[in-house]
Amino acid sequence: MPEGWKPYTDKQGQYLAFIYLYTKLHRQAPTELDMQNYFAVTPPSVHQMVLTLHANGFIDRIPRQARSIRLLLPKEALPQLD
Repeated sequence: MPEGWKPYTDKQGQYLAFIYLYTKLHRQAPTELDMQNYFAVTPPSVHQMVLTLHANGFIDRIPRQARSIRLLLPKEALPQLD
């Protein structure tokens, strides 16, 4: 893997880092509302990001089930949360 390469955009990395830290702190995955509040974005923006992260293989989730997001990347592959 080339130096500095990452398989996700900066914005996607922030969502992935948030999912990791939220899950670690709260012992459950965040809801889309939790992400909406943290990133100060609209519900459709969060939902589209979740769908994109899932489609790219960064997370697993069960559609229409709250708190079902699970990271598929190791914590070493995640950026620092801004």
